[in-house]
Amino acid sequence: MRKKLTKVAAMAMVGAMALSSLAGCGSDSATTTAAATEKATEAEETKAEKTEAEETEAEETKAEETKGESAEGEAVDYTQYASTEEKDSYGEDALKNWEPFSEKVTLTIPVYDRSQAGLPAVDNNYWTQWVQRHFGDPMNIEVKYVAIPRNDVMTKYSTLIASGDQPTIMMEFDYPKVSQWANDGAMQPIDLEAFKEVAPTYYQSMVDSDTVQYSTINDDTYFVFAKRPATYTWITVVRKDWLDEVGMELPESYEEYTAAIDAIVEAGLCGDYPIGISLPNAAYITNFGYRDYPVNEEEWAIHSSLGTPAFTMEATKKMLKRQNDEYHKGYYSTEYDLDADGSQAKADFINGKTFSYSGYTAADCQWLNEFYQNNPDAELALASHWQSVEEGVTADHPVFRTDNPYGMAIGFSSNASEDELKAAWMYLEWMSQPDVLFTLENGYEGKQFDFNEEGLPELNTDYEGDDIMNYSANSDMTTVVHASREYGTIEQRLELVSPKGLPQDLSAEIVQRDAEWRELVEEGYGYTDPQFSVSIDSEAEYSATLLSLWQEYSVELTKCDPTEFDSLYEELSQEFLDAGYQEILDERLEAYQNGQTSHLPDTVQVQ
Repeated sequence: MRKKLTKVAAMAMVGAMALSSLAGCGSDSATTTAAATEKATEAEETKAEKTEAEETEAEETKAEETKGESAEGEAVDYTQYASTEEKDSYGEDALKNWEPFSEKVTLTIPVYDRSQAGLPAVDNNYWTQWVQRHFGDPMNIEVKYVAIPRNDVMTKYSTLIASGDQPTIMMEFDYPKVSQWANDGAMQPIDLEAFKEVAPTYYQSMVDSDTVQYSTINDDTYFVFAKRPATYTWITVVRKDWLDEVGMELPESYEEYTAAIDAIVEAGLCGDYPIGISLPNAAYITNFGYRDYPVNEEEWAIHSSLGTPAFTMEATKKMLKRQNDEYHKGYYSTEYDLDADGSQAKADFINGKTFSYSGYTAADCQWLNEFYQNNPDAELALASHWQSVEEGVTADHPVFRTDNPYGMAIGFSSNASEDELKAAWMYLEWMSQPDVLFTLENGYEGKQFDFNEEGLPELNTDYEGDDIMNYSANSDMTTVVHASREYGTIEQRLELVSPKGLPQDLSAEIVQRDAEWRELVEEGYGYTDPQFSVSIDSEAEYSATLLSLWQEYSVELTKCDPTEFDSLYEELSQEFLDAGYQEILDERLEAYQNGQTSHLPDTVQVQ
């Protein structure tokens, strides 16, 4: 049962109550005279008109007051940062605090390469050159961007580290990855007080978001942290038109989901298989919904990780058993394990062959653009959070891995000189200046964006000039400051990042799903992974081997004869433990018992 009303539902109920009270104001006596009835009617109409006028005035006043309002509530005039063309200088408040280096300093910065068709090279484009002109040239810094394949981050970094060419700034969203680089000696310890002197704005942001506490490993400070604004940008869409065709509603449980899939297959609406999956390409196992709830904190501390697959966890067994069942129902391609990067699963959805797809959304969302180009008459809907809930298999509510409390975890190369280190800190501070961030994320007014009626910058997704922004409004450049754009309230922000220029407007559904997600998290059905204040050396040693085994074993268990699943899982689990996972569990347990981990909220764990 859902225990609370969402904001949308609560507002709808208030509206219904108001209409009910208005309708109930007239007399219902059978003996009322015509004059009295007319007088009552006039009074009621006058009251209704007055109420409607007051409500309209209140709504207009509120709309004006919240125009451009930030998530924290203060009014922001974003026009002060905008220009219709490139200005002479940006970030002057930061630049005036520093003297240019006497000799040229080289600063190397990683940037994700997502291989997006139609977009410029991520390491050399108008906006990388813009940074050079407005930051690098005034400070005598040569700014070089290093392309990092998004689907193979660790391999690229490993190659760079092995050759001693790791970038000055090293960063990733996943804490285990950056901690591994620190453990391997690829990063240098830093002095946060010295960092604060060079980058006071950036440091204060860390204080405000309470992320300074995560900066230290083994008593040495290695990291600074970008912000993570609360924005719902990962969505799962389903073919609503297919559901309509088989006469079914959006699934609200796993039972309804499988019934819908079976009906879609029987009707011949999908291709050779209804669901697209691919070979796991990350260590993170999406088993949160299958875990016991409330959560045993010790089990969470030793297993829950983005860096090492939690293969021997009972929740993973439940997840794989469901996957095995679905595979033998014919839900997946028999060759799904050959799809190492997910490109086939994406192509199948884009080409109208499968029921659903999950991905990040943006104002200019390429995979949705391509889907509607190929399926112009299709209708999509956002999947319910309850779609996977099954009695006896999952928790009785959807349970989520919530985001880390920070965005990028950022460290600095052990090969960086004192000047290069300072240049990196200067870059973070300069990128944090409002006019720099605004221009990088929006471009120029009348070209890449226009202000909407709420005073917020809305991207023109059909812009194609030489100064076109890269993936998701240059987000892979600005991610050193924050993980996503921050404009207006959460609801306004979601609408800004909702896909634009499509036959179907999904923004209202995205806002609704976000509200439902927040409600569930507030009720305690969301938590993240533990953070360790000491290095887990065995994790750094065995993580690559265990990822490879996870890929191999997950396929074996998905495709095996269902009658052999339990015995095979036990056999492979022991092999996994022997391959290094037991050492990781032991080391993580010791750190937990020594008080060297973060803790679960009281609302989540077993009391």
